[in-house]
Amino acid sequence: MNLTRSFAQWRKARKTYNELSRLSTRELDDLGIARGDIAEIARRSVR
Repeated sequence: MNLTRSFAQWRKARKTYNELSRLSTRELDDLGIARGDIAEIARRSVR
């Protein structure tokens, strides 16, 4: 995997993480997401 692609994937994961982190616990519950799962969901978003 080249450096440009790795960086792009990291940025996408970071953006996903930040967006989910901004949601309230209630909003996350509505989506079926536990706050502790945010990092894993962000990592999976770039696979």
